[in-house]
Amino acid sequence: MSFTLTHRLCLSPPQRTHLRFTFKPHTSKPIVSSPSKLSYRPIVSSLSHNSEHLSVTQAKPRWENMLSTAASFYPLYVTVGGIVACFKPSAFAWFVERGPSSYSFSLGLIMLAMGLTLELKDLLNLFTQRPLSILFGCVAQYTIMPTFAMVISKTLGLSPSLSVGLILLGCCPGGAASTVVTFIARGDVSLSTVMTVCTTLGAVILTPLLTVILAGTYVPVDAIGLSISTLQVVVAPVLLGSYLQSTFPLVVKMITPFAPLFAVLLSSLLACSIFSGNVVRFKSSIVNASLASDASLVSRLQSLLSGDLSAVILSVMLLHFTGFFVGYISAAICRFREAERRAISIEVGMQNCSLGVVLATTHFSSPVVALPPAMSAVIMNTMGSSLGFFWRQIRGSKQELEDQE
Repeated sequence: MSFTLTHRLCLSPPQRTHLRFTFKPHTSKPIVSSPSKLSYRPIVSSLSHNSEHLSVTQAKPRWENMLSTAASFYPLYVTVGGIVACFKPSAFAWFVERGPSSYSFSLGLIMLAMGLTLELKDLLNLFTQRPLSILFGCVAQYTIMPTFAMVISKTLGLSPSLSVGLILLGCCPGGAASTVVTFIARGDVSLSTVMTVCTTLGAVILTPLLTVILAGTYVPVDAIGLSISTLQVVVAPVLLGSYLQSTFPLVVKMITPFAPLFAVLLSSLLACSIFSGNVVRFKSSIVNASLASDASLVSRLQSLLSGDLSAVILSVMLLHFTGFFVGYISAAICRFREAERRAISIEVGMQNCSLGVVLATTHFSSPVVALPPAMSAVIMNTMGSSLGFFWRQIRGSKQELEDQE
C-alpha cells in the first residue's frame, strides 16, 4: 500500500510547482511524517516509486521575480509609448525609417523569445489530456473575431483600408499577453498557453485564408504572400526557440528569465512606431475640426468623430469587447468550468496585433491598413488587464481553479 501527500507551493506568476511525496510503509497503517519534516527549501517536482532520482528545482531568485513583474506592465509601456508618439513622433523615426524590414525582424525576435519558454512535449501532453476545451477555444478564436470584424466594419461604414485592417486584426492568432491576463483573472493558464501555441501554428493557413475570404472584396489580397510571411516571422521562430531549448538547455536556461521582458518591450516599440507614423494624419483631422470656426460645437464634434482616429478607436474597442463577451458566453453555453471560460474569453479577445502590423505594412500599400492593429496594442491590453483585475476580485474563482487542478 502506498500513501501520497501533495503540497502546493505558489511561486511567481504564472508558474506553479507541486511538492509530491510518496511513502511506502511496511505496516498496515499509513505513516505520515510531521509537518516540520515537510519544510524544504528545494522544491521536489515529482517522485514515483520506480524513479531512480529526484527532480529538484530551486525557488526563483529575487531578480527573476523582478523581471517577471516588469514584464507584466506591458499595457503601461504601450500607453506611455503611445503618449510619446503623439507629442514627439520623431522619437520613433529611427525604427520607422527601416520598416517594414525592422517590423518583421522585431516580430521574429518576439516569437523566438516565446519559443524559448515553451516545451512542446508538455504542450502535447496537455492537448491529449484536454482536447475538447483546446479545440473549442481554437475554433472560437478563428470564428468569433473574424466574423465580428467584418460585421463591425460594415456597420460603422469604415473605409476600405480601415475595414481590411480591422479584418486582418480579427484573423490574427491569440496574443502572448493573454497568458499573463489569464493568470491575473484566475483563469486556466495552461489552457491559455496551449491555445496561443495552437492558434499561432494554425495562423500559417487560417490567417491568409480568412483574410482573403472576408477582406478580398475590398482590396486584392496576396494569400500566398501572407502565408509565407506568417511562416517566416511567427511559426519558424517559435519552432526554432523550442528546438534550441531542447538542444542547448543550459544556454537557454540563462536567457529565459530575460525573454518575457525583452518580448514585451520589443512589442511595445513595434506598436508605438506604427502609431507614430500616422500621428500626422490624426492631428490633421483634429485641427481641421477645430478650425471650422463658423461651425457649432456639435458640428465640430461630429467632424472629429467622423475622422480616422475615432473610427479606429471605436471599431477596435467594439471588436475586442465582442471577443471577450461572446467568447465567455459561448464557453458558458457549452458548460465549461469558470476558469476555462475566463481563459477562452481572454484568449479570443486578445490578438497578436504585432503580426497584424507586420502583415499590413508588408503586403498592403495603404498605411491606414496598419492602424487598427497598432491601436489594438493600447486598447486591447488596457481592456484585457481591466477585465483580468475585475475577475480577480470575484470570489469563488480561485477555489474553483484549485479544485480543477
